[in-house]
Amino acid sequence: MQIPAPFVEPTPRRIRVRLGDELVADSSCAQLFVRYGPGGLPTYYLPQADVRPGVLVDESTRPTGQRTWSVLVGRKRAEAAAWTHEEPTGDLAALADHVTFSWRQLEWYEEDERVVLHARDPYKRVDTLRSSRRVQVLVGGETVANSVHPLLLFETGLPTRYYLPFDDVRTELLEASDTVTVCPYKGRARYWSVRVGDTRVADAVWSYPDPIPENPKIRDLLCFFNERVDLVVDGEQLERPLSPWSEPDTEADDWAQPRR
Repeated sequence: MQIPAPFVEPTPRRIRVRLGDELVADSSCAQLFVRYGPGGLPTYYLPQADVRPGVLVDESTRPTGQRTWSVLVGRKRAEAAAWTHEEPTGDLAALADHVTFSWRQLEWYEEDERVVLHARDPYKRVDTLRSSRRVQVLVGGETVANSVHPLLLFETGLPTRYYLPFDDVRTELLEASDTVTVCPYKGRARYWSVRVGDTRVADAVWSYPDPIPENPKIRDLLCFFNERVDLVVDGEQLERPLSPWSEPDTEADDWAQPRR
């Protein structure tokens, strides 16, 4: 599949950035920058005029023309937590005199609501549909789940995900994990590994106990990584998709966002 070209467009949303309790930037003239593919995460660039004076400490400039800054507010400092582009051209020309910040080190707000991990792509859809298809999950040939009440989640650019009721899953085969991931389109997920005999599939199952308001139907359902287990839908075994989560030790946000 061809990766779309990156783009920049203005957003009508008020964007604020904080370091702890301190306001770093506040703008109603931000630019949304979306770059697809490995390492590409949507983010906002704010006019430097809307950044609190004196908070950017010059760090270094790369040969590509990207300058890295630290953010200093009072006694709080975030190292290498802001970036600007020196004389951007072409499709990125709108980013001139704009700055973006680390989503891990600082807090971002759209209007008065906190946004985590990265900005949301306005051209991505996440649809959830109830279904009567029979969905079976197998590990090592043994059935781990069997349901005719799946909720199918369709997300642009990702494999279809099958969310199943707890009652349709053999939860005695699940081992709770300490892994937690965050998705800006769904919320915070907790994980389980699956153990069948001597076979253990790490962090193969997740659930959203408290999803964001835009996706309430996935609450307290279980979903398996199609990439790591075998799924049979209406008697037909699905091919395991190749995705950033095909490997069990892949962090959910290592590639274009923990969007499962």
